Amino acid sequence: MSITDFSTQEQDWIRSARMMGKEAGEVLRGYFRRRDLSIEDKGSAFDIVTEADKGSERIIIDYIRNRYPEHAILSEESGDDHRQAQCQWVIDPLDGTVNYSAGIATYCISIGLKVDGETRMGYVYAPTLGEEFYTIKGKGAYGPYGRLQVKGTTELQRAVVSTGFPYDKATNPDNNLDRFAQVMPRVRGIRRLGSAAMDLCYVAAGWLDGYWELNLKEWDACAGELIALEAGAVVKRYRNDHNICIMAAAPGIADELLRMVE
Repeated sequence: MSITDFSTQEQDWIRSARMMGKEAGEVLRGYFRRRDLSIEDKGSAFDIVTEADKGSERIIIDYIRNRYPEHAILSEESGDDHRQAQCQWVIDPLDGTVNYSAGIATYCISIGLKVDGETRMGYVYAPTLGEEFYTIKGKGAYGPYGRLQVKGTTELQRAVVSTGFPYDKATNPDNNLDRFAQVMPRVRGIRRLGSAAMDLCYVAAGWLDGYWELNLKEWDACAGELIALEAGAVVKRYRNDHNICIMAAAPGIADELLRMVE
């Protein structure tokens, strides 16, 4: 299956996401590793926004407003426009801002589309790495080498997994360190990519065996969650008291990993 097998409407969604992602990606590439990049705190030194985030977001929101004026938008920097609409775009114009601000290439643009509250399309683009991932609900997920498929890993000791830590890690003891310490001796390796959307896509591609994180927001998880699901991952939002807490893993290790991180 390829994009030509999607319905006309689905093809339009994907093409729009690609167009937005590629144009916004050029903005991000233009600012990347510039010494004069403007960086601002959003409440703490751990949670930041750059002029690149804002430039990327402007391009995406302007495109949606012109192409789909009746659609609602939820975006990390601008928030929720509170429009009552059947369709809502969920945007992270720069996922992995800390990486980006440090000159590390693991960052991306994440664009999801919800219809009647259900995620129907997901698109993630990592401009510097040149990696693109996309999905339509029920029709598989696709990446740099074609259709995505999670790994068949069945032993946790052979797994490479990833995680992240919340922005309030210095003040909130529920900061994932205890779970990290529990998982670390049981797996081949733990990685910290610094971008939830890319973590989820890498599980989908079979480059990671599993991933978990606490205290995410909808724009962090929306697109990547559907991509991982459509690639055959077990994906679970497992708590409701710390924003979005999510685990995605190969089916053969998902139950065991979930028991350790819940």
